[in-house]
Amino acid sequence: MPLDHYVTLGRSGLRVSPLCLGAMTFGEDLGWGSSVEESNAIIDDYLERGGNFIDTANVYTHGHSEKIIGDLVGKDRARRDRVVLATKFFGGMFPGDPNSGGANRKAIITSLENSLRRLQTDYIDLYWMHTWDETTPIEETMRTLEDLVASGKVRYLGFSDTPAWKCAEAQTLARLRGWAPLVALQIEYSLLERTVEGELVPMARELGLGITPWSPLKSGVLSGKYTRANHGQQKAARGAWAEGSLTDKTYDIVDALIATAKEVDSTPARVALAWLAQKPGVTSIILGARSTKQLDDNLAAADLVLSPAQVQKLDELSKPSLNFPADFMGMIPSFGYAGTNINGRSAPISPFVPQKNGVRY
Repeated sequence: MPLDHYVTLGRSGLRVSPLCLGAMTFGEDLGWGSSVEESNAIIDDYLERGGNFIDTANVYTHGHSEKIIGDLVGKDRARRDRVVLATKFFGGMFPGDPNSGGANRKAIITSLENSLRRLQTDYIDLYWMHTWDETTPIEETMRTLEDLVASGKVRYLGFSDTPAWKCAEAQTLARLRGWAPLVALQIEYSLLERTVEGELVPMARELGLGITPWSPLKSGVLSGKYTRANHGQQKAARGAWAEGSLTDKTYDIVDALIATAKEVDSTPARVALAWLAQKPGVTSIILGARSTKQLDDNLAAADLVLSPAQVQKLDELSKPSLNFPADFMGMIPSFGYAGTNINGRSAPISPFVPQKNGVRY
């Protein structure tokens, strides 16, 4: 799906590109990432191709990521208004100040004002809670976010890296009170991180949250550059983020990605992205790129379609172990459908179900 074939985000009318430009790598403040010049080139390349969705956070490269975007996009009102700009609150920015981070009213409002200043804009299109703040009542967080939407400084809301039960509580509260609802969920999701399929993905689909996966290539592990043949020789720029995932199961998946890429005349990274794009609930995949070359390579995944057999092979190799009751719920068709087909699902009748009509005790 090309960048300019837009999709609506969750249960909202907000139109975004199916591939989102992640800006965590903008700036070299952490010892890795893209220079200002390269970051600007990446943004220009993405926008010129029809992309309209940029994701950052207040803490990315100590705020430099937001400033880079503000200097190039924010100060140009015509360009700013055609971009769906997302940023996040939660991360503390001032050591020693307990209210510089978190999801309480003081922290959220201060974080927003600082983000608006760095981004050189007077509104945020999508404002994410970066992760759950267990020290703040969810009512306080949601009421503050409602006030920001009502003020016009924020257009839409989303949660990132938050337990499914807390997301459900927040969304139910918003509906009950008539407050601005959540429309999106940002979570790690890839061939190497599928445990989200147990609770988070079903919750998002049920409650109208469009899923925007981060780290779809697991810090480059699924790009194909880490193989059994070069195990221990290929060092990762982000260290343990990547190297901790290099297991036998990972290499089995990488081998399959390389083989599939040859079959479709593509690259392992594109195959991994194309696999993720067809997963239920996924709306827009967040791509992190440190060069225009890397961005262009990954964007080509939008035109790649995998066969059912190729998808099935990758599904089987990457099948996760899920917490109860995820696997138990797989018995539903057998236990409750009485041998019929409902919404495309069917299964043999469970032994617990009477095998003949009319059996009564």
